[in-house]
Amino acid sequence: MSNFNSLFLVLILTVTLLPIALSEPEDAIQALVQRLDSKRPSPSVQEAAAKAVLERLLPGYASSFEFKIVSNDVCGGQSCFLISNYNPLSKNGPEIVIKGTTAVEIASGLYWYLKYWCGAHVSWDRTGGIQIASIPKPGSLPLIKDEGVLIQRPVPWNYYQNVVASSYSYVWWDWKRWEKEIDWMALNGVNLPLAFTGQEAIWQKVFMDFNISKEDLNGFFGGPTFLAWARMGNLHGWGGPLSQNWLDQQLALQKLVLSRMLELGMTPVLPSFSGNIPAALKKIFPSANITKLGNWNSVDADPRWCCTYLLDSSDPLFVEIGEAFIRQQVEEYGDVTDIYSCDTFNENTPPTNDPTYISLLGASVYKAMSKGDKDAVWLMQGWLFYTDSAFWKPPQMKALLHSVPYGKMIVLDLFADVKPIWEYSSQFYGTPYVWCMLHNFGGNIEMYGVLDAISSGPVDAHNSKNSTMVGVGMCMEGIEQNPVVYELMSEMAFRSEKVQVLDWLKSYSYRRYGKAVHQVEAAWEILYGTIYNCTDGIADHNTDFIVKFPDWDPSNVSDALPQAHLWYSTEKVINALRLFLDAGNNLAGSITYRYDLVDLTRQVLSKLANQEYLDAVTSFQQKDAKALSFHIKKFVQLIKDIDVLLASDDNFLLGTWLESAKKLAKNCHELRQYEWNARTQVTMWFDNTKTKQSSLHDYANKFWSGLLEGYYLPRASTFFHYLIKSLQENENFRLEEWREEWILFSNKWQAGIERYPVKAKGDALVISKALYEKYFGDKNWKKNVYHLQTSGRQVLHFAR
Repeated sequence: MSNFNSLFLVLILTVTLLPIALSEPEDAIQALVQRLDSKRPSPSVQEAAAKAVLERLLPGYASSFEFKIVSNDVCGGQSCFLISNYNPLSKNGPEIVIKGTTAVEIASGLYWYLKYWCGAHVSWDRTGGIQIASIPKPGSLPLIKDEGVLIQRPVPWNYYQNVVASSYSYVWWDWKRWEKEIDWMALNGVNLPLAFTGQEAIWQKVFMDFNISKEDLNGFFGGPTFLAWARMGNLHGWGGPLSQNWLDQQLALQKLVLSRMLELGMTPVLPSFSGNIPAALKKIFPSANITKLGNWNSVDADPRWCCTYLLDSSDPLFVEIGEAFIRQQVEEYGDVTDIYSCDTFNENTPPTNDPTYISLLGASVYKAMSKGDKDAVWLMQGWLFYTDSAFWKPPQMKALLHSVPYGKMIVLDLFADVKPIWEYSSQFYGTPYVWCMLHNFGGNIEMYGVLDAISSGPVDAHNSKNSTMVGVGMCMEGIEQNPVVYELMSEMAFRSEKVQVLDWLKSYSYRRYGKAVHQVEAAWEILYGTIYNCTDGIADHNTDFIVKFPDWDPSNVSDALPQAHLWYSTEKVINALRLFLDAGNNLAGSITYRYDLVDLTRQVLSKLANQEYLDAVTSFQQKDAKALSFHIKKFVQLIKDIDVLLASDDNFLLGTWLESAKKLAKNCHELRQYEWNARTQVTMWFDNTKTKQSSLHDYANKFWSGLLEGYYLPRASTFFHYLIKSLQENENFRLEEWREEWILFSNKWQAGIERYPVKAKGDALVISKALYEKYFGDKNWKKNVYHLQTSGRQVLHFAR
């Protein structure tokens, strides 16, 4: 056996489970699993779907593998995959046999084999894509030792997506991109994906049956990039209205998405009714119990998009609309699932904390589902228990969680990687839950993670006393970042023991780049102890000053300086970058290496820019004009240099985002609307006044070439212009004037139509080396590392 195979076999987990007597709660979950199993397509359909995944991933290898669906009995009653040699071996026939309980298990087994026997790697295209050069040619695939390998799921489900990811990541996708994503899901073991695309077309049909006109819905649905929050009742109309073209296009896309998910044996999670209604319903049903909700992040509560309406669950109309929505989905899609997502108070507080009211609310939500689908199961995000913990005390939590029969609700412990609710809620007071990793906010680009929590948290939760855990999940707000985090989290769906992360990272490095390079292995060891070891409990929004520029008055010297999140030794990470660069000659042709190099260089330089900003502000407060000018120039130059760096990789381009939006447009009006939506989400986000920016500005910030030069740089330059002017004229900083000027610029940019590149330019390795020498070469090493370490101490002190 090769050293490569020996290295990876130590990471293989083979589990054999003995049958055990089921308790009543386990019986309920087992019955649900069996019912969902019965909805899956025939073995031949699933085997063909898995074979198609293989053909798209590895053209020319179809004859090298044999796929077969097997019953759970083969796996001790659990879901599993089995990998073995084809017998008898044939030079021109199949070499490897992969069996699984569904096509997802087969695809997962395929990727497990490709990873741990062939050293291959699959990530999103925008994080470097695939590395398959290490896979031997057909006829020479590595054989499995002995009788083969059996890998079982310790828990039934691997959930995927966040309700807002549809806006931050998927909004502009066509079928070609969705097909790639579903393949990625299958290869990574996802069997419970959210399927929210196209629901506005369903709602249009439902509400029209309740005498709501299409015109009435214009102010109800949000624009494409804000649909997630319109669906949750946080806002209405912002970025809209939606054209009939959009509604029809998205419904057709959803049918393709669902069809492929079903062929692969996945159980899609569909939306349901939470009480969010158009304002017109109040006029049509004047006696209905309808409440106008409060302001959610609008700067001045503009009624055009603020303060949505909620139909009280106690009103008979609630169940009527909820049932109609479920039935309309069944009519459109068929009987494809029994699991429905509903979040009644996502970042909106109920009108009373009375447990009786909350229990009735929950019962009504479930009644609406179950009247449309008698076997319905309510899937609920546990986010509200974290964000509004002052309201959701044990009596209120129990009232909601116990408002439905056992086994009819599953909770997503959404932020379990950082703030696990299961630990202090008696396992959600007996309610089945999914251990989820949230990880990302707003689709921000920031190297960040807690690999130890991922590698051990699900195992600890599952092994805990009286565990009610029934799944693992990935609930990031945006995808296509930090591929190492998602690779490890995906594997936890098939691991019942903790992962030794250092060993795993060594194998990950080999797979990702296709060869062992000791400098890169050493760099990943450093990154594991720094960037990917965030234990301060702070939710990691990217607050680097380039992309989230502080809005404050630096004249007030008594105010604390703004701080960006920093949780690691920057000196160590700079050393990791040096090691990455030293490996360049060995990995220069690797796309995955290029992505990681650009991302790591960006990370290091953005932290340096944070300190330059603070030095500039401090110089201003100390009335040191020479130092102020020096640090402003360095901050501005860092923006320009990072933009050039990002421009060298196709995966960090603003133009790609904008062009994907425009590609969906059917006419000139849609073209302008979609581009405005795309530009606005990643900058101002929500509404603003002349001198007051959106309270959500930069929430979805991105380190993209084009966005730095075209938006972040002019904003920073305007601020520094006023800073210098204030010092020269010996007066306070003109905060209102600066705000007015940059907000006007922002609104014009949001409405702009200038084009940005969609193709990379420049050599990423050459650029990264040059920037390293410029900022951290022998001449500048001590000065810049000292600045970064000083900044780190300030931020960590502030964080505590």
